[in-house]
Amino acid sequence: MRYVPLTPDDREAMLRDIGVSSLDDLLTQIPDSLKLKRPLDFPDALSESEVVGMMTSMARKNLNAGDLVSFLGAGCYDHFIPAAIDALASRSEYITAYTPYQPEVSQGTLQVIYEFQSMLCELFGMDAANASVYDGGTALAEAVLLACGNSRKTRVLWPQSVHPHYRKVVQTIAKPSGLQFDFLHMQEGRVVPEKLKAALSVEVAAVVLQYPNFFGVIENIEPLIQIIHEAGALAIVVADPLAMGVLEAPGRFGADIVIGEGQALGNAQSYGGPYLGLFTVKDKLVRRMPGRIVGVTKDVDGRRAYVLTLQTREQHIRRDKATSNICTNEGLCAARATFFMSLIGPKGLRGIGEACMGAAQYMSQRLQKTKGVTLPFSGPYFKELVVSIQGDIPRFLEFMAKRGILAGIPLSRFDLGMDNALLVAVTERRTKAQMDGYVDAVRDFLEGKAK
Repeated sequence: MRYVPLTPDDREAMLRDIGVSSLDDLLTQIPDSLKLKRPLDFPDALSESEVVGMMTSMARKNLNAGDLVSFLGAGCYDHFIPAAIDALASRSEYITAYTPYQPEVSQGTLQVIYEFQSMLCELFGMDAANASVYDGGTALAEAVLLACGNSRKTRVLWPQSVHPHYRKVVQTIAKPSGLQFDFLHMQEGRVVPEKLKAALSVEVAAVVLQYPNFFGVIENIEPLIQIIHEAGALAIVVADPLAMGVLEAPGRFGADIVIGEGQALGNAQSYGGPYLGLFTVKDKLVRRMPGRIVGVTKDVDGRRAYVLTLQTREQHIRRDKATSNICTNEGLCAARATFFMSLIGPKGLRGIGEACMGAAQYMSQRLQKTKGVTLPFSGPYFKELVVSIQGDIPRFLEFMAKRGILAGIPLSRFDLGMDNALLVAVTERRTKAQMDGYVDAVRDFLEGKAK
């Protein structure tokens, strides 16, 4: 087999068929004054050893988040990943993002995806899940399109407490569909039931809620979902899968669509991706669900067999009438999530959730006692909280980084009118000593200590 894609003979044959004698003849329409008549200003080729040395030297200029104490969050979290996850996911059988097209030779991969779907349904209290979509933002965009397509309505209500980046993703993807987004202002970091009720009308297809919300606040979504249903709209909930170890599943409150980001389920932060979009629905919506679905049946010999089911929803069959253009998904990330959930089990999930909540409550209590620090929103918190600090935020972040602390994400990035506030995340990895060190460093900054 040849590994060079184009031989000289192939090139000559192609030029002859086109009717030109050389590649330069294809460029005659480009003015001579625009053509570069010298070699590109590239350095000489390097050996493999030299390339490794150069890249290592360049990498040293970066600050490794793993070498600092990270309080960063907003959808990407520093959770512990057991070594077994990498060991299992590195097996060659799993190294792909694709959902298999040939079930007869892909039973192992399909079984992992089927178990992934089953775990998500149990986690979120829903009836059906797909094989994953690209990330949390994409999952929400697909949920909004599903809700509007199902009802043939175009209005969506969007509280300020939902992740701003998700809002941008949804607006980008949904723009060609002509959807209208009406934003609900919050009060003390929560959706106000009376304001929600006043904003609803028969034109509203769906309302998006986040649980816990973008600011880390655990909202009581059950009465909100009831109000949404009374108005004839669908309730879409963006849920943190790790929070389900300590919080009631949104599906048991009546949510119609529950989506989420699966990075926390055994997937590394990895410079912001690839991540894992989680997507679950109630039975009434399963035929409009995007992506691929793995089901279980029996073969001609009566043995259990895993198959791709309800494929008439998909683009390779329905073309432009398909429910979604997603077919390739995050198969490897979904496999990692499956391994993670299998390894930690329900008790482990609860333990992580309790550790996160405990850390968030401890951190909030310590910060509330610090002069010059306020917490705009009261709890309960899950693993994030908004912290307002007197002083220049960029200078504060630089000060904290010199102390070896990634102090949080400035909310000025999100156009929320909270320019003096940070979103601070505390996962199960943050120890009491690390949180005390954070508070001590904040106090030093506010007292004007240079280092």
